[in-house]
Amino acid sequence: MSDISVTRMSSKGQIVIPREMRTGFTEGEKFVVIRSGNRLILKSVNDFDENIAEDLRFAERTEEALKRYERGKFKEMSKEEFLEELETW
Repeated sequence: MSDISVTRMSSKGQIVIPREMRTGFTEGEKFVVIRSGNRLILKSVNDFDENIAEDLRFAERTEEALKRYERGKFKEMSKEEFLEELETW
């Protein structure tokens, strides 16, 4: 299952990875930043060659969902319904 969180870029271009998203990563770990249009994907160097196309598609779908949410076009569902729908992605 995927987690989603929101963060901001500072005036110096720094982005903080939310605490709940840092689980499993260690201080000093290196990451690759991939830009696709206006999307950024952060991937551990150790996993860089794995599933890049899948990551890009996930980023697209996440951006689409955020835009629908911002326009007020979203629906409420139970956790089970959400997980079931997430599996279809």
